[in-house]
Amino acid sequence: MTKAKNYRKTLVACYLGFITQAISANFAPLLFLTFKDTYGISFEMIALVPMVFYLTQLLVDLGATKFADVIGYRTCVVASQVVSAAGLILMAFLPDILPNPFVGILISVVLYAIGSGLIEVLVSPIVEACPFENKAGVMSLLHSFYCWGAVGVILGSTVFFAIFGTSCWKILTLIWAVVPLLNTFNFLSCPIERLVDDGKGMRIGQLLRLPLFWLMIMLMVCAGASEATMAQWASAFTESALGVSKIIGDLAGPCLFAVFMGLSRVFYGRFSEKLDLTKVMLGCGALCVLCYLLASLSPIPIIGLVGCALCGLSVGIMWPGTISISSQKCPKGGTAMFAFLALAGDLGATVSPAMVGGIADAVGGNLKTGLLFATLFPTVMILGLVLLVKKFGKHIH
Repeated sequence: MTKAKNYRKTLVACYLGFITQAISANFAPLLFLTFKDTYGISFEMIALVPMVFYLTQLLVDLGATKFADVIGYRTCVVASQVVSAAGLILMAFLPDILPNPFVGILISVVLYAIGSGLIEVLVSPIVEACPFENKAGVMSLLHSFYCWGAVGVILGSTVFFAIFGTSCWKILTLIWAVVPLLNTFNFLSCPIERLVDDGKGMRIGQLLRLPLFWLMIMLMVCAGASEATMAQWASAFTESALGVSKIIGDLAGPCLFAVFMGLSRVFYGRFSEKLDLTKVMLGCGALCVLCYLLASLSPIPIIGLVGCALCGLSVGIMWPGTISISSQKCPKGGTAMFAFLALAGDLGATVSPAMVGGIADAVGGNLKTGLLFATLFPTVMILGLVLLVKKFGKHIH
């Protein structure tokens, strides 16, 4: 008798995969001031760290459209954990070993960014291929673990530094590296299925000729932009609007944002069978517009902070929801579709925060004006969802 496959183990591995991605994306920014003080690296150079991280992730997203199916899901996802762990471990040693500490930091960042990009492309289709019921709810709950990982990294690192001091940052880096290291063994042994049987998935050329595909790409760009803009500027906004310290700013800004984003994903994961995903996303888009308007236009700082926090609630469903709708509307899209969606989300997450910063600088450092511009993205998402309902109501087989 054949033993039943334990897909819950696959799900746990994917949960930890998103926590690994959260570590990769959120830990290094907490060390920027430490890098400056320890190695004498200028802020101008440090600003290259997130740029290199997201650019590397974008390139991996793009490359995965070609190699993920050829190499295989298991090999790629195991590699994602290995290179993520390697990047974090090397960050604790390379800056002191190499003549130029900044080069050591960048090498480490590139490694764990490769891992992060692979996680982003592979984890969603791995879960989608599992025989779970209520796929949209499972997908939403899965993506909530990125939020809990972000909260854990921010809170855990803040507590660690408060107790042991920032001089012990290398020890903490090695501690965080344990997560992907252990998860490597989960992905080596858990059951992993193919999303689409060989020869039955859509080719890249077929995808690119599909109007629905480009609509989903547009929605994903807006989802990534809506989420990342507030996430990346929340700390600076909180510090400037409320006049608090960086520690309080991190806890009240990005940490609170991540908590609300995680809660929205858990809520939808729990009640998704009773909810219409498209209607939920339309409501989230409208709430997101309101939140950005509150943050950018309110003369009362605490109301601006409420807008910042509730923005996490509004954007939580956008990314996993777009993935779920894409899977429903285009079930033969395969790995290439997931890779392009990840690429589009990362593109929005890279371009929009930079544009907000550029606009803020252009108007004399007024961050509220920059955030007002970002209202464009949830607005376009609402229009895209309306078009989706009117033009593509039925499944595409």
